[in-house]
Amino acid sequence: MARTDVRERLLTVGLEALHKRGFNATGVQDITDAAKVPKGSFYNHFESKDALGVEVVQHYAAKGAERRLPLMEGSGPPLARLRAYFKSLNQLGPATGFSRGCLLGNFGTELPGQSPAIRAVLEAAFDDWAKAIAQVIREAQKAGDVSKDLSAETLANFLLNAWEGAVMRSKVEKDAAALDAFLSVTFNKILT
Repeated sequence: MARTDVRERLLTVGLEALHKRGFNATGVQDITDAAKVPKGSFYNHFESKDALGVEVVQHYAAKGAERRLPLMEGSGPPLARLRAYFKSLNQLGPATGFSRGCLLGNFGTELPGQSPAIRAVLEAAFDDWAKAIAQVIREAQKAGDVSKDLSAETLANFLLNAWEGAVMRSKVEKDAAALDAFLSVTFNKILT
């Protein structure tokens, strides 16, 4: 098996395992067993589990950026694109039985005091995500669809924080009610 194939498999399987079980509940042995490679192979590709965690966050964030393309480049009014974007994110909860949530949010609650390297890539991922949302809110403000009382950046960060909280609550309750409330309050009361 080619060296790059092993590395990619470790990254793919690592992302899946870490997202499903959490960082601290997943050992290197769990990852190598799932990837069907010897444990020593892990350390040929990653200096540590934290190093894998950094790359997992970067990979997950890149997929999130791809998911944002219709939001950023799509047609239609900006507020409609933003609603459709969050609606599509909300569908991920039921698709996994509300068991996984957002890897960024999961790691954000589990690891900031434990791994400065992972905390740094989480911060960058959240910042990029908020900037994308702010861009669309700014478009909606220019169109007159959203008040300019608060900056687009403030609103974007609030929405991202509120959505992450709704995701956490939906995991606890195994129900979409918090996600549905997020959509309703956001688009009927906040972004007006």
